[in-house]
Amino acid sequence: MAADGFDAVVVGSGPNGLVAAVTMAEAGRRVLLLGAADAFGGGLRTAEVTLPGFRHDLCATVLPLALASPAFRRDRFWQDLGVEWAHPAIPAAHPLDKRPAVLVHRSLGETALGLGRDGAAWRATVGMITRGGDRLVDTLLAPLSVPRAPLRAAGFGAVAALPATTLARALFRTAGARAALAGMAAHSMLDLRAPITGGYGLMLAGLAHHVGWPLVRGGSQRLADALVRRLKDLGGEAHTGHRVRSLDEVPAARSILLDLTPRQVLAVAGHRLPAAYRARLSRYRYGPGVFKLDWALSGPVPWADPAVGAAATVHLGGTMEEIAHAEAEVSRGRHPDRPYVLLVQPGVADPTRAPEGGHVLWAYCHVPNGSRVDMTEAVEAQIERFAPGFRDLVLARATMDTRALEAHNPNNVGGDIGGGAGDLGQFIGRPVYSPHPWATPVPGLYICSAATPPGPGVHGMGGLQAARLALRREARAAARG
Repeated sequence: MAADGFDAVVVGSGPNGLVAAVTMAEAGRRVLLLGAADAFGGGLRTAEVTLPGFRHDLCATVLPLALASPAFRRDRFWQDLGVEWAHPAIPAAHPLDKRPAVLVHRSLGETALGLGRDGAAWRATVGMITRGGDRLVDTLLAPLSVPRAPLRAAGFGAVAALPATTLARALFRTAGARAALAGMAAHSMLDLRAPITGGYGLMLAGLAHHVGWPLVRGGSQRLADALVRRLKDLGGEAHTGHRVRSLDEVPAARSILLDLTPRQVLAVAGHRLPAAYRARLSRYRYGPGVFKLDWALSGPVPWADPAVGAAATVHLGGTMEEIAHAEAEVSRGRHPDRPYVLLVQPGVADPTRAPEGGHVLWAYCHVPNGSRVDMTEAVEAQIERFAPGFRDLVLARATMDTRALEAHNPNNVGGDIGGGAGDLGQFIGRPVYSPHPWATPVPGLYICSAATPPGPGVHGMGGLQAARLALRREARAAARG
């Protein structure tokens, strides 16, 4: 590694760090990317953690935000990266006891038809994303920028600000539609009685209709590797296995971008930050953690409703009331007996993940931050509830509790894969309230992680906005001479 000569250094190689590095390199900067792990990607890593030949995504698998995000949405971007998308026949399913599952199709109309008397309400609300298109998505993913679709954003915000439980009861009359919205909203890792959880649900459900819920063929790692190749093609350098413990270890550069959450920022750069800013970062709050399982299976999951077998993403938890209760328990620091389980069966869209006849599967449930409780039995019981005989197919399993998740990726503090609580107080105030929250008080030092707007998800927007801000400030400094 060269000791100097870099225009920009990016510390951390999650999707935001990768996008930041590529954005700086595309602007003609010589970039150094440093990752602590033995592979790039952060939440975009894939490995054989159960049996040989079974390839499991260690965090993110289903990536609608990547397709929708302006950070990636450029002419021929995916073709140039060599990334191939695999779309499941059904983006998401929500099984229910003794009744057909709710299916969220790529088609808004087909989904509404399946919801019966709640179809019109689904069209009117979830359909806002489809009708608003890229301009509305861009506005929602850049909440501090000048809105591209101000009127549509205002209409969306009027309903999105509501708690998911309130919104579901106001909109829908059937248990199925209410459960489907709750399953979407529970991705937020918040108590579903809290404000803006309705918005999380509407956004995710709407993306299923707008761009789909696809997977990267071969594993999410391939997206990370493609971005690293792009960086190197532009003249950048990238190194794994380089954990930065202090900014004093980083080569001098005009811009340094940290794909780190506030706890790591304080550890690495605290000695350079003003005391008042350090105090503000120290008050940043982390949300619940997750307990994750990966399985190697001898066959497909035997769902009671066979239609669920065509969906890559499955929300398990039963009715809205059950899901809301489980998430409320977690918010109180408890472990629910029947947790909400987010499950992904990649093989329905990408059979390359396992040897012929085999299947990979992963699922997680939410737990209190830092939990050490083994939730294997509770998670598998929820799967068996809707897929009797599931356990008979298990060839091997691997578990990751909150400690293992944080060891795998230090940004997952206490197992929080969202980079910090995403409640109303930290929806925009990430990591601090500021018109430019990516910038620190230290000239040339920026934060570009999921702890900045718009928050978690494989969309790269934290990296894109931090890099663009750095480039603008560099240009202004150059103009001043």
